[in-house]
Amino acid sequence: QVRLVESGGRLVQAGGSLRLSCAASGRTFSSFTMGWFRQAPGKEREFVACISWSDGSTAVADSVKGRFTISSDNAKTAVYLQMNSLKPEDTAVYYCAAGVGLTMTTTYEYDYWGQGTQVTVSS
Repeated sequence: QVRLVESGGRLVQAGGSLRLSCAASGRTFSSFTMGWFRQAPGKEREFVACISWSDGSTAVADSVKGRFTISSDNAKTAVYLQMNSLKPEDTAVYYCAAGVGLTMTTTYEYDYWGQGTQVTVSS
């Protein structure tokens, strides 16, 4: 069993920054890819960024490229999403996810999900 717990979401003004954290515990694998997704009210869950624990490769959605950065700790127990220059359209619940594979940008490729953390960006 894998447990993912997100934290760091809060209300922030447009142009501000936030750092989300995802703590992973349980039966994690070095071959995991860790991803961040987000879901705004009335919209589908969408890919934000992912990082492969096997080779360190990353991928970031075009909508956040240049503003968001994904990283991981060396112990492979946590994943972070640094969000800069936040915009009101970044408002969503942000989810951490884990799955076995390399670059994975769709929800069905991930096997484990956290409960989510709310990010609200005010204009």
